[in-house]
Amino acid sequence: QVRLVESGGGLVQAGGSLRLSCAASELAFRSYAMGWFRQAPGKEREFVAAISWSGGSTHYSESAKGRFTISRDNAKLTVYLQMNSLKPEDMAVYYCAAAPSYNPGDMQWRYWGQGTQVTVSS
Repeated sequence: QVRLVESGGGLVQAGGSLRLSCAASELAFRSYAMGWFRQAPGKEREFVAAISWSGGSTHYSESAKGRFTISRDNAKLTVYLQMNSLKPEDMAVYYCAAAPSYNPGDMQWRYWGQGTQVTVSS
């Protein structure tokens, strides 16, 4: 069982930046692919970004490309999401997730965090 705890959410003005963190509880984190998702009120949860266990491969949603960067520090058991040029439509609860393998298009997300709120004011 891998427990995931997100942090770093908050209130930011449009055009600003935030960095989200997701800390894992187990060393097994190092072998898992990791991802970020978000869910806005009244909408379904959507994929944002994912990264392979080594950090060597990443992929993003179209809305995140060019503005968001996913990275990880396996020594700290933490994955990050750097979000720049934030827009009001980025406002959502952001969740991190873990999958046993990195397979874009068919990720089997096994563990989820509780989420952190990101609010973007216009």
